[in-house]
Parts: sequence; structure tokens; C-alpha cells
Amino acid sequence: MQLNKSYQSKQSAIEKVKEAVRIALPKAYSTSKWLLSIMLPVSFGVMILNYTGILAMVSSYLSPAFELIGLPGESAFVLLTSIFTNIYTAIAVITSLEMQGRVVTILAVMCLVAHGFVIETAVLKKTGSSVSRMILLRLLGSFAIGAVLNWLLPGEAIQNISSINLEKESFSVMFMNWAESSLILTVKVIVLITLLMIFQKILELFGIIRWISRFLKPLQVVMGLPESTSFSWIVANTLGLAYGAAIIMEQVEEGKMSKDDADLLNHHIAVSHSQLEDPLLFAAIGVPLGWMIIPRLLLGILVVWMCRLERYIKKAIGKKS
Repeated sequence: MQLNKSYQSKQSAIEKVKEAVRIALPKAYSTSKWLLSIMLPVSFGVMILNYTGILAMVSSYLSPAFELIGLPGESAFVLLTSIFTNIYTAIAVITSLEMQGRVVTILAVMCLVAHGFVIETAVLKKTGSSVSRMILLRLLGSFAIGAVLNWLLPGEAIQNISSINLEKESFSVMFMNWAESSLILTVKVIVLITLLMIFQKILELFGIIRWISRFLKPLQVVMGLPESTSFSWIVANTLGLAYGAAIIMEQVEEGKMSKDDADLLNHHIAVSHSQLEDPLLFAAIGVPLGWMIIPRLLLGILVVWMCRLERYIKKAIGKKS
């Protein structure tokens, strides 16, 4: 009898994994296709801007601001790309510009804090936060964390991107380099997105996300977050704001999380979310995971406690008046 139950349990687990793969593969295909339809044209456009010298011209005006945090002027283009599109296109630009070392690490963390403004800010607004406040928080948070990492990471002399400042290559050579790097990037995207989709679906079907949520509830106190935000915090950090939007908004609409609690959560996840997928994408081009996860988490905690202090002060002033 016991062996039979064990066998059935094993079969059930196998069936769930198969179901996860079955559901994930079509989504992975469509997502990869959509992402590559954005990434490849953007990276090609960057190559053209590089070849024509337009990128170098624009970068020269922005260099002083970015050099303050140890980055070359070209970094502005990467950050702006991530702000108005997403992490995938930012990575396409980074690979096109052949950035390396501490520059990529600092820039990756900045992009992880400030990216996808259109969709993600809409989610934060829908769950009770001010649009202008969230945009300002993410922009200032991005530069603040960039400045701290510039201080923490081993120093290097700031160098301009070699493909811009060395003798210009012919268009055919530049195009072949772009085609080769794009092919490698395409393979990485397809493999990584497929694995991520399957992993997320397995977590869902086995109920692991909800179990982790219950386990993390005591840690909410340390982060300054109410217990009601526990599940939404898990969703934001595993699925991201865009993918997890429906679940987070549902929590608020069904009264499982108050608007005040949601606003506190939003202050945290505005600067620290998607700790699974996005860092792994940057890790594929060599950025250390620790530098992408820990600083953002600490920034999120700091922001929440500052928000709590602000609320306490306003409440105290309100009582006096």
C-alpha cells in the first residue's frame, strides 16, 4: 500500500513537470520571438549610430554626468533604452557597444532599478502609488545605487568605448561582428526564456511560491513590509512587475492588501523586483549575480523605512495641528 502511494505520488510529480513543460513551451516560443523582434532591430540601430558617429556625438554631451559614477557617456544610451523599453533591449545595446567589467556591472544594476517605465509605472499606479513619485524614486535610486557601486567596486580608469574611438572599421566588418554577437545572443535568449518559463510554471503547479511566501512572512518585519504584502512580494521578485501585474492588482482589488500596504510594497519593488529573471539575463553576459541582487534589496529596504518615517512625521505633525 505504501509503495503504491509512493509510486502514485512520483507519477503525479512527473505529470506536473510534464504539464509545466507543455504549458511553458508555447509561451516561451512566443515570448522569445517577440523579445528578439525588439532586441535585434535595436542592436542593429545602435550599430548604425555607432558607425555614423551619432552615438559618439550624443555621448560627448552626457559624459560628465555619467563619469561622476564611473561610467562612460555611452552608458546614457543604455539606461535610456532600458527606461523606455526593457532589460532585453538594454542588453542588446550593451553587447553592441562591447562594454565590459565594472562598467557593465554598475550599468546593469542601474538598469534593473530603472527600466520599463511605461508598463511598470502603470502597475504601481493601479495599486495605489503616485506616478511622479515612483518615477522620481526609480531615477534617483538608479543614480544613487550607481554612485555607491562606483565607490565599492575596484576602480579602473574610465575608458571610452573602443569601437567609437579607435580607427573606424569598415561597415562590412562591423556588420559581421554584429551578426555573430546577435546569433549568440539569440541562442542565449531562447534557452534562458524557455528554462525560466518552465521553472516558473513548476513553482506554480507544485505550490512552492505559496509555501515560500508563508516562510518569508517573518522576514517582512525586517524589510518594513506588512504581512499582507508577502505573496505579492514573492510574485514581484519571481515574475517581475509586468508579468506579475495581474496577481498584484488582484490582491488589492480583493482586499487582501490595503492601498496603504500596497503603497509601501510599491516603494520596495519599484527599485527591487524581478530578482530571478532579469539578473539571470545579465548574468548570461558575465555580470555577477550578487552585485545585482543584494544592493537592490538593501535599497528597497531603506526606501520602505524612509517611507515609514515620512508617514510617522506627517502623522505627528497632523496630530499637533
